[in-house]
Amino acid sequence: MSDVVKIAVDAMGGDNSPKKIINGIIHNHNKNENIFYKIFGDKEKINKLIKGNIKNKSYEIIHTQDLVLSTDSPLEAAKKGKNTSMWLAIESVKKKEADIIISAGNTGALLVISKLNLKMIDTIDKPALSALWPNKNGMSVVLDLGANIECSSKNLFDFSIMGASLFTSLYPNQKPNIGLLNIGSEELKGNETIKETFKILNEKKSSNYDFAGYIEGNQIMDGDINVIISDGFTGNIALKTAEGTANFIIKELKKTMTNTILGKISAALNFVNLNKFKKRLDPRLYNGAIFLGLDSPVVKSHGGTDFIGFSNSLDVCERIVKGNLIEKIKRNI
Repeated sequence: MSDVVKIAVDAMGGDNSPKKIINGIIHNHNKNENIFYKIFGDKEKINKLIKGNIKNKSYEIIHTQDLVLSTDSPLEAAKKGKNTSMWLAIESVKKKEADIIISAGNTGALLVISKLNLKMIDTIDKPALSALWPNKNGMSVVLDLGANIECSSKNLFDFSIMGASLFTSLYPNQKPNIGLLNIGSEELKGNETIKETFKILNEKKSSNYDFAGYIEGNQIMDGDINVIISDGFTGNIALKTAEGTANFIIKELKKTMTNTILGKISAALNFVNLNKFKKRLDPRLYNGAIFLGLDSPVVKSHGGTDFIGFSNSLDVCERIVKGNLIEKIKRNI
């Protein structure tokens, strides 16, 4: 594999695009020149933003004015045809012209168009949406976050294999520790699907990961378990709850530290520590969800993130490709 990672970028998806996307690419390029960006979107708009900010040998613009809107249903997006920036970017991965595709656009459309263009990995029935979450000791991989509302025990077992493979691709020096998100830690707790998955994981020993049993919602950030498995309904609620809690804490802390003179003095004295705390909870650092189960890697950047967040998701893309994620899943499954 070449040292240069080729990333197909849907430049027209998400809020404030293509400006946010191109600024994210420029920011990323200034840190790392080992990425080639295949940029899909309105060439005139993109050229105005990118000209002179990136070396010509590091990017290519594939022109199209057709795009998937955030308001489009997945079916509407697919019916728009094969000339949208999202479709063309995914197709370039299918044709092996790029190693990975990233979009900040419509999540449902991205999943459907990806499934129309890309094959599933053998024996995997459903793709899962995975993301990184901060914990006390580092980072956790969590899946599924909304791609599948209902899952079988076989699906959850597949998610476990894929999640462990993703973790080792991103953190090759750590062994994944898998946990099933449940309403309690006792073996009798949970529905039949969770219990069946527990039994399968408990019996199928693997050198690629350790199985730690159940994990409750209040233990997600502890850091003892770094691959957390759930159906998409439960996982999405957990994600939104965590995001809302983090935003609430930051806003309330800021209000407390700026409402009074004493608070402002305290904030000034603790500026370094408060800044570290804010950065730790900054969602831009964890931007970049991954569709797992397809035979090529697809990354979804948050539509509302800024250029820093998008740049960070490009870093995730590079690590996924260099970590041989797809090969690891195929081998482990």
